[in-house]
Amino acid sequence: MTKKSPSAPRCAAIVGPYLSGKTTLLESLLVETGATHRKGSVTEGSTVGDSSPEARARQMSTEPNVASATYLGDAWTFIDCPGSVELMQDALDAIGVVDIAVVVVEGSPDKALAATRLLKVLDERNVPHVLFINKMDAADARVQDTLEALQNLSDRPLVLREVPIREGDNVTGFVDLVSKRAFKFGGAADEEIEAPASIAERVEADRTVLLEALADFNDDLMEKLLEDQVPAIDEIYDHLGEVLRQGLMVPVFFGSAEQADGITRLLKVLRHESAEPAQTAERLGIKGQGDEGVARVFKTSHSGSTGKLSYARVFGGDIPDGATVNGVRIAGMFRLLGSQTEKLSKAGHGEVVALGRLEDIDTGALLSVSGKAEGGAWTAPLTPVYALAIHAGKRDDEVKMASALAKLVEEDPSLRYEPNPDTGELLLRGQGETHLKIALERLKHRNNLEVASERPQVAYKESIRKPVSQHARHKKQSGGHGQFGDVHVDIKPLPRGSGFEFAEKIHGGSVPKQYFPAVEAGVKDYLKQGPLGFPVVDVAVTLTDGQYHAVDSSEQAFRTAGSLAMREGMPKCNPVLLEPIFHVDISVPSEFTSRVQRLVSGRRGQILGFDAKPGWKGWDEVSVQLPEAETQDLINELRSLSQGTGSFELRFDHLQEFTGKEADQVIAAHAAE
Repeated sequence: MTKKSPSAPRCAAIVGPYLSGKTTLLESLLVETGATHRKGSVTEGSTVGDSSPEARARQMSTEPNVASATYLGDAWTFIDCPGSVELMQDALDAIGVVDIAVVVVEGSPDKALAATRLLKVLDERNVPHVLFINKMDAADARVQDTLEALQNLSDRPLVLREVPIREGDNVTGFVDLVSKRAFKFGGAADEEIEAPASIAERVEADRTVLLEALADFNDDLMEKLLEDQVPAIDEIYDHLGEVLRQGLMVPVFFGSAEQADGITRLLKVLRHESAEPAQTAERLGIKGQGDEGVARVFKTSHSGSTGKLSYARVFGGDIPDGATVNGVRIAGMFRLLGSQTEKLSKAGHGEVVALGRLEDIDTGALLSVSGKAEGGAWTAPLTPVYALAIHAGKRDDEVKMASALAKLVEEDPSLRYEPNPDTGELLLRGQGETHLKIALERLKHRNNLEVASERPQVAYKESIRKPVSQHARHKKQSGGHGQFGDVHVDIKPLPRGSGFEFAEKIHGGSVPKQYFPAVEAGVKDYLKQGPLGFPVVDVAVTLTDGQYHAVDSSEQAFRTAGSLAMREGMPKCNPVLLEPIFHVDISVPSEFTSRVQRLVSGRRGQILGFDAKPGWKGWDEVSVQLPEAETQDLINELRSLSQGTGSFELRFDHLQEFTGKEADQVIAAHAAE
């Protein structure tokens, strides 16, 4: 490779499916760069990142691990992102600031699908990325087979940059397809060896594939190849760096993070071929006023020891500690190595730092002294697909819980909490059961809050099937003024979705006008819980007649009479339970569409149709209608049948009559509460 000038600090996100080995890769990178002197173990809980109780207990990343390092004179920040599909928000936010992403996958075609959504997002956002096929020390599939499976998921051409050297079934090294130099795996210090003659033909064939793929983006190179000219090695490396920085092609490497095989090779590619921070800022459309520094916040965290920290990438000029950005003063600036922090006096172009106590600054914010920085819009957070009803274990903790929940949502925008006006429950919404359990564990560990959770109630309603005329009289005499209200009402059903209507057809003043609102209020009082025990909808009530007493009648008396008329009349109206029906758009790879159809049928759903998902090669979007009760754990079964790839979006559609044994069970269970 050509000699490289020192770079401004650069940043790489390490992303990939759960269990692909990202955190172990970070450990190997940090050891190779000298940032740490001992590689930590996920199983032993000794890694640089994953230091929270939630991560240690699960032996998985539950939030980004940010670590700074230096390699051959170049400063780097690596952001190891959680791999669980339920924690994908952190990966999506991190790739919004990086120069390059390293997508870590296992060497198995069967597990390739797990990277689908990630690769799609990287393509859509035009984020330069490389693929690192991990665990080659234990892989039982050919690299080419894994590559072909992954190519079906990517809009960019995936091109091998090296060919594996095998001894029996084991991959023991590689041949670089540009330089044709061969190396034997041996940890970070890969040993250069003579390329085996047995794979010489394979090397030439794959090198030709690489050059032809590269020539698709370079006319000069294409012309040389057509004229059978052999391009210089340095020229090839230069072209490879250019197409990677532009996000036109995805180079593929392999190795073993656990054994540190292929790590040096990966670091050198990142060093020579990653975009500079200035190029990234241009790609993202980020610029400040003049030469001022601009920082993009990509993560927010709260802890008892440091308070609020805003993780940010700096573009442009310097930002000093203590500066006022967007009207808020920075109270502390830190470089990060996992949970370790190093205090800084300023942050320069390209650096990733944690900024202290920036209240009212959210993830995605662009920070600058002028407050007038420009940049591409921040991507909207993921839509929740799972919910729990929660409440504080102790009544005295309710106010404390509200404050703690607000901090949780500030840290993780894919979490939401909101009251359900129909059931009165407080709902915590997120990306799945594990996601919400982690959130509740954080409340316990950070705030000493015991929070109880259960499956949310379904917002059942009820209505009526036939009209009834009802007379009711409220009369009470207990000394002094009594109470008297007499009403005749017509109760009738309305078309579904009409809600509630009240009218009066009083003639001759049998009920004075001032009591009409009181009668309506009494009717509404009753409709909060009908004869089946649920709120009543789609009903019209008309006040047709009545009587009043000049002394004993009052608004309260007529309100009581209105409620009494409903209590006596509604059971005669053939009441019926209504359940909420949701419109659900389910997205899955096409090979799972038939399974989704069976899933929907088994959940009392109706399939409206399916079609190719726009912009998603090999994916379908299935439109269905499902009862709300059947959507609550839908994401669990959907992910199970689609290798973790399926997702959905839903919205309330209508209320539908619910009868039969299951409806009777709902009514009985509600009555027993």
